[in-house]
Amino acid sequence: MIRSILVCALFSGAALASTTSAVQDETDAYASIAQLQQQMDAGKLSSATLTRQFTARVQQIDQSGPSLRAVLEVNPDAASLASALDKERKKKHGPLYGIPVMLKDNIDTGDHMQTSAGSLALVGAPATHDAALVTRLRDAGALILGKTNLSEWANYRSDHASSGWSGRGGQTRNPYALDRNPCGSSAGSAAAVAAGLTTVAIGSETDGSIICPASMNGLVGIKPTLGLVSRSGIVPISHNQDTAGPIARNVADAAALLSVIAGSDAKDPATIDSNKHATDYTRFLDPNGLRGKRIGVVRQLGGAEPNADRVLNQAIAVMKANGAIIVDPVTLPHLSELGAPETTVLLYDFKHDINAYLATRSGLTVHTLADLITFDKREAAREMPWFGQELFEQAEAKGPLTETAYTQALEKAKRLAGPEGIDAALKADRLDALLAPSWGPAYMTDPVLGDHIVSGDPTVGGASQPAAVSGYPSLTVPAGWAHGLPVGIVLFGAKWSEPTLIAIGYGFEQHTHVWQPPKFLATVAGKAQVTD
Repeated sequence: MIRSILVCALFSGAALASTTSAVQDETDAYASIAQLQQQMDAGKLSSATLTRQFTARVQQIDQSGPSLRAVLEVNPDAASLASALDKERKKKHGPLYGIPVMLKDNIDTGDHMQTSAGSLALVGAPATHDAALVTRLRDAGALILGKTNLSEWANYRSDHASSGWSGRGGQTRNPYALDRNPCGSSAGSAAAVAAGLTTVAIGSETDGSIICPASMNGLVGIKPTLGLVSRSGIVPISHNQDTAGPIARNVADAAALLSVIAGSDAKDPATIDSNKHATDYTRFLDPNGLRGKRIGVVRQLGGAEPNADRVLNQAIAVMKANGAIIVDPVTLPHLSELGAPETTVLLYDFKHDINAYLATRSGLTVHTLADLITFDKREAAREMPWFGQELFEQAEAKGPLTETAYTQALEKAKRLAGPEGIDAALKADRLDALLAPSWGPAYMTDPVLGDHIVSGDPTVGGASQPAAVSGYPSLTVPAGWAHGLPVGIVLFGAKWSEPTLIAIGYGFEQHTHVWQPPKFLATVAGKAQVTD
């Protein structure tokens, strides 16, 4: 979900200038996977050197300097793992071999790092096994560099939270303007990639927590089809909506990362058909990916924020100029009817799923949602300085997943979002994908009132809900700027349509090249905004 908070003072512009000037050369920090592999194959760079560079940037940018608070911990084994990978490079190779990857801290790693979901309740006893996607990353030779901060419990504790805050890590800040919010529960993963603290990262989404942080940090994010990527070993909210996915600075890197983590897993029944669809997604990186694609513009998901609408219209012009067939507008049926059943489903699922997950962890003092509620009350000074835990309490009051209120809400949500929603819109105009603004530019972090946006509310902004509720894929790409803040567009489509979305997203990216590195400004510049 997309809620979280601010607990540290902002730096002045002068202070930032003095701290960021010491940051080392950014060539490797912002290099793509392909560029890094080329350097390593030529013997000009090693995984060990790259790991040292990123570790230094974490110390200079994240732990001091701008103090982003995006990284909870660097893997204490990173240096030795990188050296071991370098020794085997001539024998083993692949797109992610030796490439640093950071993980959202709701993803289990069976090593010396914690898996806490940002909560102090889970600190002290690391997970005993790698999540399934982590096993895939390690098997591909990826270097697990560290764990990123997140909205505590993936933003499912309170409706009044401010995204990117956790009791363990404090408030993550947006590297483009430090008084702005990074958005979504994958806030740390996105801020870390944007700031050049890692090459790529893994986030997770229930509704908006990949798409929103990727958009507001100027990045590419892929929310895969539910069941394409295993969720075993990931702290859950809802087995009906949760999925992990890539966050990267370009579509090619996101596609390469998705190619590795996708696949069936016996521990996650939702992935039973994944191997039939999982593939090498880099095959769809077509610079002419826009040509001939029929793309429908969902204006219902716009109209809330002028900058987002302006950037959307500019993106449409680029798409038309490069061969896309734009149908504008199209109607997405039942959009306003998704919120109520989704809320019911998530409350029931969270109680069931978090209890099941806690049963897999040993050495903890909390074993149920009821235990977590008690812990937060006892540790209120550290865990609830800004907002409470009303979602925890509402979820705890729910019964089993056999209750009629739950089964009816689940059936309604899936039907209205999928077959009678996205599928119907695609069929009506023979579309390949749907298009909308991802979100507007980043809003101010507000510990008192919480986030200034609500996922799926057309009056506020955000286009994640239809794909999130249906379990269908979505992809956000950078598309423009507003006062120095990134603004993205989102593409979403039918189940298993990742290849089409990647082709369209890559084709758009190759004709725009919007991405720029952040300057870690204290606040936005006061320049007049171009409106056309």
